[in-house]
Amino acid sequence: MNSTITVKYQTTVPKVVREALGISINDVIEWTVEKGRAVVRPVHSDFLKFRGSITVEPGDIQADIEAARDAMTERFR
Repeated sequence: MNSTITVKYQTTVPKVVREALGISINDVIEWTVEKGRAVVRPVHSDFLKFRGSITVEPGDIQADIEAARDAMTERFR
């Protein structure tokens, strides 16, 4: 499978490759050179791997807002 480099050094990722890598518009790919070959890997966000790592207790959001406002009022007195 071939792809042409444009004058701006851009190229089109063939559909078969996009599908195999699971990439689409606005996804990020990483280029590396290994033993004289270009290697392209999709960069998947690791953000969701932290899901559930922080536990929170139920709270009273209104009381928290009022406490924050009181703290700001005291700060500027």
